[in-house]
Amino acid sequence: MESDAILFGAVGLPGVEGLEHIVYIHRILRRDLDLYANVRPVKLREGISSPLVGKNSGDIDFVVVREGTEGLYTQMRGSLKRYKVKEVATDIKIATREGSRKVIKYAFDLCANRGKGAPLDGKLRLTCVDKSTVLSSCALFREVFSEIGATYPTIEKDYALVDAFMQWLIRKPEYYNVVVTTNLFGDIITDLTAVFQGGLGMTPSAEIGDKYGMFRPTHGTAPRHYGKQEANPIAAILAAQLLMEYLAGKNDDKSAKKAADRIDVAVDRTLKEGKVKTFDLGGTSKTYMIGEEIAKNVLEIDI
Repeated sequence: MESDAILFGAVGLPGVEGLEHIVYIHRILRRDLDLYANVRPVKLREGISSPLVGKNSGDIDFVVVREGTEGLYTQMRGSLKRYKVKEVATDIKIATREGSRKVIKYAFDLCANRGKGAPLDGKLRLTCVDKSTVLSSCALFREVFSEIGATYPTIEKDYALVDAFMQWLIRKPEYYNVVVTTNLFGDIITDLTAVFQGGLGMTPSAEIGDKYGMFRPTHGTAPRHYGKQEANPIAAILAAQLLMEYLAGKNDDKSAKKAADRIDVAVDRTLKEGKVKTFDLGGTSKTYMIGEEIAKNVLEIDI
């Protein structure tokens, strides 16, 4: 592979031969490129109304780091049929010490270098979310978290069982700075937190490995909106912003960092002004209108 990173769009079209299962390409890339850290920022921006009562921009600004190559999504599953009736199905949850170590170390480094702490108190805090009281795989994940955490004395180590964490997250999202968790839990948590910041149309994702990165909106396709110019393009635009940030860090490229900052500020300005909004944000603007407005702001911003 000659490129450093991939910008991956929403793919798949149910009911269309050849396009229905193209979504699996993403999973193959994640596995083959060992993109073990699935990084999903959660940020409520000015101009967006959150369904969490009393929460405004500045109250919600954290990152979820989801393990991307292990857990229940590994291809270790099967089923048993008797007389053509499926009677038993199994999925095996895999956690390795090395896989846990890589994603947890990435999360600690991200917390140390992010440049800001939790909105509530400014603390550098890393929260480990698991179900270690029940699952041996999660007990290993927590054990590795504690081992690595001992080498980061300036970061507060926080522990949460996933069921309790979900209600704490809704009650006080401003407490969180960086969260690290296993594959399935991270998938569920980030679908919930998408709502905090305006929906899936606002949520980008970075999938990082030791050599490569892949960047995409967290959402898939929305066939019922096909051809109507209704979809929110901001998640895809912010995925490009994350890609430029990644290239800036990987290659020490100041121009890439400048591009990332300009995209981020342009999105903020567009949302704050509120002149264009897609239906999911309470407006009537078309997809291309949002793109054109953000592009105009990118050109006008001087960073």
